[in-house]
Amino acid sequence: MGISIRDQVACITGASAGIGKATAMALAKEGTRLLLCARTTDALIETREELLRTGATDVHIFALDVRNRSAVADTFAQLPAEWQNIDILVNNAGLARGLEKFYLDDIDNWEEMIDTNVKGLLYVTRAVLPGMVQRNRGHVVNLGSVAGWQAYAGGSVYCATKAAEKILSEGIRIDLMGTAVRVTSIDPGMVETRFSEVRFGGDKERAAKVYANTTPLTPEDIADAITWAVTRPAHVNVSSVLLMSIDQANAVTIYRRNG
Repeated sequence: MGISIRDQVACITGASAGIGKATAMALAKEGTRLLLCARTTDALIETREELLRTGATDVHIFALDVRNRSAVADTFAQLPAEWQNIDILVNNAGLARGLEKFYLDDIDNWEEMIDTNVKGLLYVTRAVLPGMVQRNRGHVVNLGSVAGWQAYAGGSVYCATKAAEKILSEGIRIDLMGTAVRVTSIDPGMVETRFSEVRFGGDKERAAKVYANTTPLTPEDIADAITWAVTRPAHVNVSSVLLMSIDQANAVTIYRRNG
């Protein structure tokens, strides 16, 4: 039996689309107060009324690039008083760039992935976690990947960033021993979002081939796992959830139907 998270403040980074948006919708159904950010706010503003109709008790939107260390610190420090006490943090902002062999890859791709997937997660968590510890309650949910469990061709640096997320979640959880603050890593396999389109620089045709003739997970599947993790009884810490579609066995083994 899950616990109620109604009226809790749930902060989601990268909330404007994909898994972030689906998680906002799922947590809205639980009656949370949603604190949502993305690099641009247009899409968030467009969905605000829908989130309220879905059940969110309030929605606060702000722009944030998680790669910017000073902006992250300043933005969270300057949140309105009624949004300062964050109960649930979902570190969703992340991306992949390219699928080239390591020795041929563009180093700028590496910088963007490391700055977003690793350093962005660190900056945001460092800004939010002290308050959770002080209040002795809270839950940090980090979005990992099956890529953090097994490397694949052309993805060495992306896989390394997700392996870093996996170990960071474990290490932070250890540092929180003696408190009631929980940490969960949600590690999906293939999810049909704009992820591949971003990876391939907007090439929709190439992105579509990633999901061709197979059944990937949906953003709603991941949002459901996140909601389940944060609604477990207070003494239960779901350390990690590795989830894939029935057509995927690991990072590199995918069943594709003919035609």
